[in-house]
Amino acid sequence: MLKQIPLLNRLVESSGGAGRVNVLRLHGVISPAKSNGPLGGSGPVLNLETLAADIEKTFKPAGLSAVALLINSPGGSPVQSNLIAARIRQLADEKGVPVIAFTEDVAASGGYWLACAADEIVADPASIVGSIGVISGGFGFTGLMEKLGVERRLYTAGENKSRLDPFSAEKDSDVAWIKSLQLDLHEIFRSFVEQRRGGKFKVEDPRSLMNGDVFLGEKALELGMVDGVGDMRSTLRARFGEKVQIKLVNKRKRGLSFLNLLGSRHGGGQDPINAAITALEQRALWGQYGL
Repeated sequence: MLKQIPLLNRLVESSGGAGRVNVLRLHGVISPAKSNGPLGGSGPVLNLETLAADIEKTFKPAGLSAVALLINSPGGSPVQSNLIAARIRQLADEKGVPVIAFTEDVAASGGYWLACAADEIVADPASIVGSIGVISGGFGFTGLMEKLGVERRLYTAGENKSRLDPFSAEKDSDVAWIKSLQLDLHEIFRSFVEQRRGGKFKVEDPRSLMNGDVFLGEKALELGMVDGVGDMRSTLRARFGEKVQIKLVNKRKRGLSFLNLLGSRHGGGQDPINAAITALEQRALWGQYGL
């Protein structure tokens, strides 16, 4: 059942029941990498460099009734999440255009960060929403190296230059350092959510929801993490009239270019090993939510 959103109700009244809405698709893992490398299994990536032109194009037309963000992302880079959200807010404020986020399968972690750049969030009842937290991971190869009789030789200038080296034994001081960074990043994330969502949360302590938990759309609505449930087309027609023009600005790119498959020697891609690791990490982000 479609839930009404007060801000959008006022907009449709002033627009005479019709209008134009540009849609920006934000589908993929949020990463500074330009492509997902030769594996291709992790899908598209989102970052400001690849999205900047599309964001500008989305807000460019005069007379827009609204901009819609169609989000399907398990998150990723906090820096790129912040940069993309900031650019959307800059243009929305400059143009005076309201922004509505619509969540598909998942808007978690950085995906929810992007959703909070909107003035309103509408979730599918089955969407996975939230995961306001920070995670990082890696691999340790010390046991394997010992079995293979491989000796690690590492030379640095600066005592902290080799922190979290995957080929060296883990140090307590390194773990404490990365956890301290995570706490600082978590605070930046929580502060942004509080700034954007304001008094919309329906719990006594909103920060109790910012512990990495995820919720389905209906539950997220009960908690005040989203403003309504429904699909994009039905919601926009209800707000702006049956004749509303809905235009998707950036269509989904299919497949990989030949240059991406060739790796770093052609087209500036990653080398095969790093590309494979990146693809596995991105696949793991989707896998957290059963996707």
